[in-house]
Amino acid sequence: MTVVPSVEKDELAISMFLDWDKYKNRFYNNLYLENYKVVVKIPLIKNKHRKDELKIKKFNLAKYTYLVSYE
Repeated sequence: MTVVPSVEKDELAISMFLDWDKYKNRFYNNLYLENYKVVVKIPLIKNKHRKDELKIKKFNLAKYTYLVSYE
C-alpha cells in the first residue's frame, strides 16, 4: 500500500506560489503537485539553526489563500 497514488499520465502538473506563515513569521516558496494534492514548502530565507526547513504536506489549494502564483 502506498500513501501517494501512482501517476497515470506522462505529465506532472505543478503549480508554484508564495505564502506567508503568520505564526512563524516566514515566507515560503511552494511547489504544489496537483496529481498528489501535496505541497512542498521551501522557506525563502534559510535559518542555520533549524533542521526542519523543507516541509511536505497534504494540501487542498482551494481552502487556503496565498500571496502570488507564478510560473
